[in-house]
Amino acid sequence: MEKQTVLVVDDIPENIELLSAVLRNEYKVKAALNGELALKIARSNNKPDIILLDVMMPKMDGYEVCRQLKLDVSTASIPVIFVTAKSEVIDEQKGFDFGAVDYITKPISPPIVSARIKSHLALYDQSRHLERLVAQRTQDLHKTRLEVIHRLGKAAEYKDNETGMHVIRMSYFCKFMAERLGMSEEWVDLLHNAAPMHDIGKIGIPDAILLKPGKLDNEEWEVMKNHAVYGGEIIGDSDEPLLNMAREIAVCHHEKWDGTGYPNGLAGKDIPLSARIVSIADVFDALTSERPYKKAWSEERVIDLIKSEAGKHFDPELVPLFLSCLDEVRSVQKRFRDESFD
Repeated sequence: MEKQTVLVVDDIPENIELLSAVLRNEYKVKAALNGELALKIARSNNKPDIILLDVMMPKMDGYEVCRQLKLDVSTASIPVIFVTAKSEVIDEQKGFDFGAVDYITKPISPPIVSARIKSHLALYDQSRHLERLVAQRTQDLHKTRLEVIHRLGKAAEYKDNETGMHVIRMSYFCKFMAERLGMSEEWVDLLHNAAPMHDIGKIGIPDAILLKPGKLDNEEWEVMKNHAVYGGEIIGDSDEPLLNMAREIAVCHHEKWDGTGYPNGLAGKDIPLSARIVSIADVFDALTSERPYKKAWSEERVIDLIKSEAGKHFDPELVPLFLSCLDEVRSVQKRFRDESFD
């Protein structure tokens, strides 16, 4: 088993040598003669497992070193033990206030130093193990939520003439546009995974209307438009970012830039950005895809339509952004083809 690393920080070489002699049989020992070097070592790729830190050092004292360690997320969890000749209670309290886990006074007692280091390393190891378990559990929960989202998206497909490939393709189109916009990686990921839920509300539409091969009459169309409202009700209100975005997309992806869409007649940037992106991606893929009731439009014809609807149906700033993604869009279309309807 590889030895754990102890960083000893002291401006007096003899003190470093004394502690090294106590520790080197059990631990790998690194040394720093000043605070600046200590911080550099602590922030390196090979971080120490624990730090023994003198208080009284020139330029940067031990308290300031500890403060900076605790402010840096990459070093904040490393346990710090002050080893110092400052033995007043107020000095010890100051050390703990800066985030140290222990305080040992000089002259040191080798058995006490060894015992304290062993105890705090054991606690640190346990803490890191728990953090790994929590991180794994969080990852598992995130994966489960994504699976639920995708399964609900597939549920809508059983009620519709769309295919599973449609929701995969359009979700990638959304991802490309969000990346072009410079949105954060987290936001892009949320959009990519929430977009497949856009038509979940079609579960609530009667089959006679949803699967009607011909054009819907006015009364039927009013019923069909309710799928946006139903989508919001199915997903519900949630503080979970993924479900929250899925809901706003389900409710708003048929709103239009000029305010003539449904269900709420929102206009312009009152329409959530996620829904404005999905609107373009959804229309492009639906029109370029073949269905049992229609032939696929040519890409050129669909692009002409989308351009003509900039500022009316679609956000005029997002249309050229989508067109700049066409190479990636075509690649996804080839990768996730529908089965033939011949």
